[in-house]
Amino acid sequence: MESYTKILVLRNEVEAHLMEQALTSQGIPHLVRSYHDSAYNGLFQTQKGWGHIEAPADRKEEIKAIYQEVVGS
Repeated sequence: MESYTKILVLRNEVEAHLMEQALTSQGIPHLVRSYHDSAYNGLFQTQKGWGHIEAPADRKEEIKAIYQEVVGS
C-alpha cells in the first residue's frame, strides 16, 4: 500500500462529504479521518477541526486545488 500523508484539515462534516465525493469521482486515493472521539464527545473537533484528508504526498497540490474548487475558501 502506498504511504499516505496528511494533506489538509477539514472544518466540518459537509466539507468532508464534498471532498470525499470529489476525490472518489476523480479516482484519487485518499482517506478521510475524523477527530471525533466518543470518550471526549468531540472535544478535539472544536479545537483541531473536524478531521483531515490523507493521501499520497505526490497528490497534495491536486487535492488542494480540488478543495479550493469544491469548498471555495
